[in-house]
Amino acid sequence: MSLLSRVAALPAALLLAACATPPTQESAKPRAPSRSELRPPEAFDTIRDPADRSRALFLESTRVMLHPRCANCHMSVVHDPPVARGPDDVGVPALRCDSCHQDKNLALARVPGAPGWHLAPRSMAWFGRSPAAICAQLKDPEKNGKRSLEAIVDHAAHDRLVAWAWDPGHERAPAPGTQARFGALVDAWVKTGAACPAEDAPTPTPAPANEAHP
Repeated sequence: MSLLSRVAALPAALLLAACATPPTQESAKPRAPSRSELRPPEAFDTIRDPADRSRALFLESTRVMLHPRCANCHMSVVHDPPVARGPDDVGVPALRCDSCHQDKNLALARVPGAPGWHLAPRSMAWFGRSPAAICAQLKDPEKNGKRSLEAIVDHAAHDRLVAWAWDPGHERAPAPGTQARFGALVDAWVKTGAACPAEDAPTPTPAPANEAHP
């Protein structure tokens, strides 16, 4: 073979060598998602240690929990416009949540709505908290309304108020993924031991400032 022929064959040889290279430990890491994407539980199957996989699953689920569509209901700051929470988290007499928020979005009024509209209890406020702190809240019966982990899975996967996060109306950005995938992530987290991430674990990228209110 002439020198010119050997040089011409180099790119093909290099490509074949690259394809034949065995996967490294780095390639086993799940691919980073886009801002609107929510990775499915099976995307984390390459993480061999169950506790590490559980932590990774929870971190992925917090991409929904920390999104404004969820975090705005799990908040302890003052409602805008100013409305009192009330003892049962649905407002006060003559100014209940359903005085404005109906069971569906009101397009002309730009008011969001879903069945059973209400704020999460103060004990479950997590606006601005880390994934590790949210994980501890979810697992603490004294804070989560004495719910089992199975009940939390059901809330994530089937609650109609939670479903609103993916159909928020009035050009509001929906939460990443779908409710079904979010519920599957929470379910997989529980089934792998419900491990909590470290306090210094990376927090998902927050939404833009103009997404801070419903």
